[in-house]
Amino acid sequence: MTSGCLGLGLATAFALPGLASPARCVIQESGRTTFNGACDFKQFGGNGSFTLTSLQSNWIAGRSVITVAILSPGVAEVRGLTQDGINSRWGTAERSSRDRACWVGSDFQICAY
Repeated sequence: MTSGCLGLGLATAFALPGLASPARCVIQESGRTTFNGACDFKQFGGNGSFTLTSLQSNWIAGRSVITVAILSPGVAEVRGLTQDGINSRWGTAERSSRDRACWVGSDFQICAY
């Protein structure tokens, strides 16, 4: 019970600092666009990290939430929470030099405008 409360407390602590803002998200996986539409963009952690959720349905590119966690300037770890509740690791992404709204990984790209 204590670890569950701690986890909830930590999640709440990270979620409180930023309010969600409407945005347009474009997500590509393996060269194919899997989401292009309205989303909520929410910063957390104070270093530019953010989460994306869909405004159109409960799913964004087949996930309930996509997290881009900044590791260092221009480098992030990307994860997606699947429909089965699995926090899948997409991998490391670099901020695009051509489009600063985009993060590019080995076989995916996430853009939030």
